[in-house]
Amino acid sequence: MTARRVLEGAYVATVDAAGTEHRAGHVVVDGDLIVAVGDGPAPAELRDGAEIIDARGTLVTPGLVNTHHHLYQWLTRGYAQDAILFDWLTALYPLWARIDADLVESGAAGAMAVLARSGCTTVGDHHYVFPQGSGDIVGGLVAAASRIGVRLHATRGSMDLGASQGGLPPDFAVETTDAALAASQQAVERWHDASFSSTVRIAIAPCSPFSVTADLLREAAVLARALDVRLHTHASETVEEDAFCQERFGMSPTDYLDSLGWLGDDVWMAHAVHLDAPSIARYAATGTGVAHCPSSNARLAAGIAPVHDMLRAGVPVGLGVDGSASNESGQLGIEIREAVLMNRLRTGSDSFSVRDGLRIATIGGARVLGRDAELGSLEPGKLADIAVWRIDGVEHAGILDPVAALGLGALPPLARLWVGGRDVVVDGALATAEEPVLAEAVARASADLAARA
Repeated sequence: MTARRVLEGAYVATVDAAGTEHRAGHVVVDGDLIVAVGDGPAPAELRDGAEIIDARGTLVTPGLVNTHHHLYQWLTRGYAQDAILFDWLTALYPLWARIDADLVESGAAGAMAVLARSGCTTVGDHHYVFPQGSGDIVGGLVAAASRIGVRLHATRGSMDLGASQGGLPPDFAVETTDAALAASQQAVERWHDASFSSTVRIAIAPCSPFSVTADLLREAAVLARALDVRLHTHASETVEEDAFCQERFGMSPTDYLDSLGWLGDDVWMAHAVHLDAPSIARYAATGTGVAHCPSSNARLAAGIAPVHDMLRAGVPVGLGVDGSASNESGQLGIEIREAVLMNRLRTGSDSFSVRDGLRIATIGGARVLGRDAELGSLEPGKLADIAVWRIDGVEHAGILDPVAALGLGALPPLARLWVGGRDVVVDGALATAEEPVLAEAVARASADLAARA
């Protein structure tokens, strides 16, 4: 790979603080960093000796940031198709409780390949099922991300509240509190890299208020802060979760999590569909982030999150695919359009623009993951995680606004996807692994897991 690469002639949406866009602009990458962005051709001194890429007919954006996923669920798509969350979980827990590190790696590689082909350069994953004797599952996720070539924000999740204690998961699918905490610390110490250009970071992530004890939530928060890593869980996803928290704890999910030290600028929650005005204000005051997962919320009939109100209040919001068994497409790029359309259904046609959708998919997600100094916008000094969308084909030619081609039209094919300046997707195809091999491995692992049930 040439050290310096120059994209020229593209419509460039930088997603910087001013929302700067260039109709026929350039982006210059040197090694793994962006060194210049602007109108017209790149300066002559930057073009000299560089690989020049004619990007006319494309839209260039930051690489998309996925803030919530369950990669292992790529092996269990199509189950419980008409269920709400609690029924869906009850149907799938017995299957997931037979997962192991090899199966997770196969499923994660397939899921991350699809994420990359939909413009995603940073993958946030929430894995919380660790059967006894299942091997190094977090290591399997790390290996899969390295193979595909994307950045990974993995979480070491956990469940310790089985059905016999009033929780939702079956007892055989949970760990003890002490074991979960010890394993979380080990995962951070082994895999977490806090450096600027890190490709692997680890957060600590007990699953949800209905699958985790108060002790685990409280101690996980203490542990994460001692290790200087972030915290993640599900919160306020469904009305059933609200009812569970009111019945069991006598308070809302927000108040319950707040009482355990779980609001702060080092925390992000998945979903937040059922936040009322006081909860939104509390999230904003503490800097607590949210992963918005519109397709999964629709698939499980959870509702539409109040993203417009959250953004107005100053809550950090990113975009997420969520578990592949509740969003079988697995593509992050299409979630931009879903977010735009669903939030307009909730708050009106002028309440959520295509640029709002692109913003939460890029710099919003980077902020939620604590990486907005490195990722999420096209600015000199940031990492060269870049999506180059082809918008001159029959699906998009003639759309007035190139950003609307992405945010309202069909998902455009990728001419290039760079992670740290390196090719991950070229001309719509994965450049780092053979897609038929990945597909065969996924089919085999899915069948293997099903046979264990």
